[in-house]
Amino acid sequence: MEITKNIDGDKMTMIVVGRVDTTTSPEFAAALKLDGIKDLTLDLSGVAYMSSAGLRCLLMAQKTMNASGGTVRICGVQPVVKEVLDITGFSAIFNIV
Repeated sequence: MEITKNIDGDKMTMIVVGRVDTTTSPEFAAALKLDGIKDLTLDLSGVAYMSSAGLRCLLMAQKTMNASGGTVRICGVQPVVKEVLDITGFSAIFNIV
């Protein structure tokens, strides 16, 4: 998995490429340290697979942003990952564009 962060003030865009699973989720969780971030965009266009461990990371990021009054957007979701988000109800939790 590769993660690229672009930070501009309190806005961060994170581009994730690869599989987000049990093996890579600790790296994903570490990258989602959101101190000082109020606007997070997650570009998942390069993610072909996301396990429950990856979903847990997304949920923790959402909770962190909610607590600080921030927002999370997810963009570029591939159909297989979108299906996982839909089945688990995460599509109702996140702003997916």
